[in-house]
Amino acid sequence: MSARYVRGVQSNKVAACVKHFALNNQENHRMEANAVVDDRTLYEIYLPAFKTAVQEGGAWSVMSSYNCYNEEFVCHSSRLLNDILKGEWGFDGAVISDWGGVHDTDGAAHGGCDLEFGSYTDGVAKSVPAAFDNYFLAQPYKAKIVSGELPVEELDDKVRRALRLNFRTMADGCFGSFLSPEHTEACRKIGSEGIVLLHNANVLPMKKDARKIVVMGENAIRPMVVGGSSSSLKAQHEITPLQGIKNACPDAEVVYARAYYSGIPTGGPYTYGHYDLTELRPAQELLSEALSAMEGADYVIFIGGLNKSKGQDCESADRRSYELPYGQNELIETLAAARPDLIYVNISGSPVAMPFADRVGAIVQAWYLGSETGNALADVLTGKVNPSGKLPFTFPVALEDGPVKTESQYPGYRDASGVWQVHYDEGIYVGYRWYDTMKVKPQFPFGYGLSYTSFEYGKAKLSSKKMGKNMTVKIPVKNTGSVAGAEVVQLYISDPECSVDRPVKELKGFEKVYLEPGQTKTVSISFDRDALSFFDAEKHCWVAEPGRFKVLIGASSEDIRSEAEFSL
Repeated sequence: MSARYVRGVQSNKVAACVKHFALNNQENHRMEANAVVDDRTLYEIYLPAFKTAVQEGGAWSVMSSYNCYNEEFVCHSSRLLNDILKGEWGFDGAVISDWGGVHDTDGAAHGGCDLEFGSYTDGVAKSVPAAFDNYFLAQPYKAKIVSGELPVEELDDKVRRALRLNFRTMADGCFGSFLSPEHTEACRKIGSEGIVLLHNANVLPMKKDARKIVVMGENAIRPMVVGGSSSSLKAQHEITPLQGIKNACPDAEVVYARAYYSGIPTGGPYTYGHYDLTELRPAQELLSEALSAMEGADYVIFIGGLNKSKGQDCESADRRSYELPYGQNELIETLAAARPDLIYVNISGSPVAMPFADRVGAIVQAWYLGSETGNALADVLTGKVNPSGKLPFTFPVALEDGPVKTESQYPGYRDASGVWQVHYDEGIYVGYRWYDTMKVKPQFPFGYGLSYTSFEYGKAKLSSKKMGKNMTVKIPVKNTGSVAGAEVVQLYISDPECSVDRPVKELKGFEKVYLEPGQTKTVSISFDRDALSFFDAEKHCWVAEPGRFKVLIGASSEDIRSEAEFSL
């Protein structure tokens, strides 16, 4: 995915900047956390997406992360930036620091940072005269070059990379546009295709003859384009979920009940960007209103989740809790007791606990969908679009089910020398690799997502029983339902006979196929020896051991539909 995204962006003479390289896996203490990670884990888990973006995508720039590795700030890390990124992977673009991420001239000069971003000023609250001249890689760097304290060869390399970036992004008459109808259409399409249907007890899609629809929850009216620190955007418009449902159901009475409040009850004005979200009524009154509004409703839709406030999918702070905030769990259970067909729409960018999952009629994971949020969501709820999204991570039942068990893993600790240490003791067992291997049942597994139709998988067939340079798997997939839809066919590799510990299976490819009712298409997915390999830290190379392997074809990491064996 990273390679295709990079190629798409750069086809328009716009440089993709791949970030944050690397090991930026927590926000708490992100400016100082030192990642203590073994090389096998580094190469197998935390580097592959970057490597793909650089080698297959041809990325023109990479942004270094704030955190430390080997007790060096990453933008000073010669191992990560010079040895791996520029050396092993042959990256010929420019490395730019994150905002204020450079800490001294020598470290950035030697460590592989090419462009310094934001030191000495935050651009808003404080600044100094001629701020750019005072950057570590500006006048201070020049002085050390002139004095001979630092080699000019390092500077030459940085200049070449900066010039190469300039030449690559020259417009050549390639003019674009902003806020076009095509942009709006693309935003809506991308949003609706990304939505994931997690649960459906024959409640969705909504029928067209609905007369009364009740929409609940603060997230139905709360804009999400603003907020979240650096993820806050200035958009021309944002269609809220409530407005989107009204747009899609013009003949129905659409009633709104707030149900919960994220501010301080009865505590005066509560503004969010340019929006006034003030609510003066107490929680009990909001609940009573919601229960009353449900009477006679054809559909009840609760739109909740997170909201990008601090501690909720927001930069510079991790999630405060895995639970939904503002008492939503208890509220949803109360509402679902009165309306078991309640539709819950979860707005978030990360997993949340859903103890009510088996007591509601449907669950829709809607993410943060941008300007066309409400219209994209309504397209899925009403069946105009058949949901085809799949989860890109696991939803555990509880946080304790996951691989992080100790304080040294998270949030870390300050050692005797004052360094904030974070130990990646879980190694390669993260995400579905952990849940599958340890046989821990998640709430919703990696790769999972329902549809308004059904798909039947045939038998997987390999291009050969013995692995050569590469291998192709073909599998017929049939739409056995009554509506057109898309399925994401996933290919996992299992290595049951290995000299090292390995996960039960690992995703090595996927393909999305669109099918009309009754239609069958053969899906083809290819892979090479890299898909069979593990990283041998002692030899510092990837190793594919001779022996027997399995190809597992599934609709999710839990739902394997067909398998085949081959040997290397």
